[in-house]
Amino acid sequence: MGLRRFIKEYFQGFWDYETPKVMVVKNRTLGVIYRTVQFLVITYFVWYVFISQKAYQESETRPASSVYTLMKGTAAHGDVILDMVEYARPPEGGDVISTILRREFTYDQKQSTCAEYFKVAKANCTKDLDCVEGEVDFDGHGRRTGRCVQYYNYTFKTCEIQSWCPIEEYAVVREPPLVEAINFTVFIRNSIHFPRFKVLRGNIKDVSNKRGMHKYLNKCHYHEEKEPYCPNFRLGYIASKARENFTELCKTGGVIGVFINWKCNLDLDPSHCKPTYAFRRLDLRKDQSTSGYYYRFAKYYDKNGEKSRTLIKAYGIRLDIIVHGHAGKFSPIPTIISTVTALTSVGICTIICDWIMLTFIDKNEVYSERKFDELSSDITLTKATNVP
Repeated sequence: MGLRRFIKEYFQGFWDYETPKVMVVKNRTLGVIYRTVQFLVITYFVWYVFISQKAYQESETRPASSVYTLMKGTAAHGDVILDMVEYARPPEGGDVISTILRREFTYDQKQSTCAEYFKVAKANCTKDLDCVEGEVDFDGHGRRTGRCVQYYNYTFKTCEIQSWCPIEEYAVVREPPLVEAINFTVFIRNSIHFPRFKVLRGNIKDVSNKRGMHKYLNKCHYHEEKEPYCPNFRLGYIASKARENFTELCKTGGVIGVFINWKCNLDLDPSHCKPTYAFRRLDLRKDQSTSGYYYRFAKYYDKNGEKSRTLIKAYGIRLDIIVHGHAGKFSPIPTIISTVTALTSVGICTIICDWIMLTFIDKNEVYSERKFDELSSDITLTKATNVP
């Protein structure tokens, strides 16, 4: 019976109509709370939503972008003058470019047999039976021959391998770091296109003639206040802005992100759409054995029919150019939506004040009786009630 009665009352109550009732409560404390909350809500929407977040604008956050880079600079190593052909990778430029700061050489490697590096797992041995013929350790340097041989000029022995010999760890020659690279410059040309608004912008200052442009680009260096439109960035400046020590980077190398941020208010003239730059180290430095940036490459030679190579391990700075873009322009649709949202949110003031009135204010039971009425269809409503 209880369930049937509940279902009946729920079904009958489902068809009831509810309408707000206007009740004037003459309470100074409640009135101050109501107007204060109302003021805060309106201020939030006017200042933060409309002015700060520009909710009245239609926006585009995925623009099309292109990046071209070029490293510039020369350095002296003894009597040899080296240019960017020697140091810059890749030569064609793109959104990733690196420059070599320090090199390690292993000269005159040939395909032959030699002792495996002693720190490779299971490389140390005392007899031939300790070395499995044909076994390849992927952390090692080659294929084992099955022989246990003396480790170069040392007294202990390691397994013999077939590989490029001598191995790098034994015969490496380390070159001094290229400290002059602190004055190398990287030219970064970036163009960005917002197709929704048909706006195309670039990060290079507009100059009236090509001759003036060429002269300007040869002389300028980027500075966030003095030269914000110059696309030439000194490596020393990039390292300092990324809070990195350039001398340490020469030893271990590193990856630095160059962030180009375009935040454009297209209600103004497009000429006000300017990029800002930020620089940050991207590779992890917690583990010194895996941090930094380096890569290997080789130069091959053919002398008297015998092939040989020079292995080069290069440490350097790699720059990753990362472009973010956001553009906004006035549109009536987001303006209407934001305005309706703001007006609707003002209703939270009534909810808060009703909760305070019915919970904490004196005579809350009287307020509750006056606020909620249940009327039958045969009762005629009179004027609104004033509650003292």
